[in-house]
Amino acid sequence: MNKRYFRKIMPVILFALVLAIIFRSNLFASYIVNGESMEPTLYDGNLLMVNKVVYNLTDIERFDIVVFHADEQDDYVKRVVGLPGDEIVYKDDKLYINGEYIEEPFLKRFRKMSDKEPYTKDFTLEGVTGKTEVPEGKLFVMGDNRGESLDSREIGFVNAETIVGKVDVKYWPFSEMQLSFGEK
Repeated sequence: MNKRYFRKIMPVILFALVLAIIFRSNLFASYIVNGESMEPTLYDGNLLMVNKVVYNLTDIERFDIVVFHADEQDDYVKRVVGLPGDEIVYKDDKLYINGEYIEEPFLKRFRKMSDKEPYTKDFTLEGVTGKTEVPEGKLFVMGDNRGESLDSREIGFVNAETIVGKVDVKYWPFSEMQLSFGEK
């Protein structure tokens, strides 16, 4: 490679690196799943790409998988189950929002694994939070591993302002499970 070519290509490479750094730090973030609360959708050690700007453009939707600041040190990854104004009841392993049964297709395959007990134990929003509906600016989140998840049933509502972003991609390790976690 001659010096002239190197001098011409170097600004392009530097520009691309600067763009990559800006893109990475402002638009997306990488996270590593720590724990079992989202199994079998996400496993301990999975690497995730979190879209940090999507909620500047769209609203948070039910069943989005999100990362949020649980406290000053920890970030959690959970699934949004309840939105502001929702009344939530779980009865006979079925989710009811505002009195209407809401299917959770992402759990279908995994409920079969727990034939003896319900995958999600019965509860009411009022019973676990003291509120009859999800307050404005708050979310009710749950892990997919319903028996082993520290989620809104214990920690209460999540402030929507603490949401880092939406999990768009699990990029390592790639597996068959990746194909199903985005289902609605």
